[in-house]
Amino acid sequence: MELSGYEVIQAYDGIEGFALAKQELPNAIILDCMMPDVDGFTVAQRIRQNDETKEIPILMLTALSQLKDKVNGFNIGVDDYLCKPFEMEELQVRLRAILKRSRQLPESMTSRELLTLGEITLLPESYSVKIGENIAKLTPIEFDIFNLLFQNHGNMVSSSKLLQEVWGYSPNDDVETIRVHIRHLRSKIDKIANGKKYIETIYGGGYKLNI
Repeated sequence: MELSGYEVIQAYDGIEGFALAKQELPNAIILDCMMPDVDGFTVAQRIRQNDETKEIPILMLTALSQLKDKVNGFNIGVDDYLCKPFEMEELQVRLRAILKRSRQLPESMTSRELLTLGEITLLPESYSVKIGENIAKLTPIEFDIFNLLFQNHGNMVSSSKLLQEVWGYSPNDDVETIRVHIRHLRSKIDKIANGKKYIETIYGGGYKLNI
């Protein structure tokens, strides 16, 4: 990472890692799971619960590759999850993607695109969606997903397009990543949708927003 121009701060256990996160407030955190003293999932949870560190993007880099481990990480609020062994180029791509997402509004959001349609209004400054008088606060990834579905409302958006547009890469084995984020997104949207189901799953294909 240093050879690529990044300034790197290292921690060798979970306690030191969380302390350095609060002290240094880095632009991003690459976090292992199996660490001495405090495991990575606990560290990620503490980072998300702390007001000073809760917005720092987290990329989990770990040998724990089971689906339950990925789901656990995403439920805590990590931004991406990369399993060992990995290619350095893929780590670089994923890190650049979460850094870009955390520093600016979604790339897909331009003045020419829709912000309001029917009862739905996008609030990009706060990564929120308003339906009627109700507002749901989304994570940057969830907002990117919803915006892509919103701009293509009525049409299916394939899983491969979601990976390419939101994450910036298109691996063949990360469809489950989309499913986890869609599940979280759908839960938040359903709570403010007054009984309407906006996000439709097209089995074997992708997802569609019905307005």
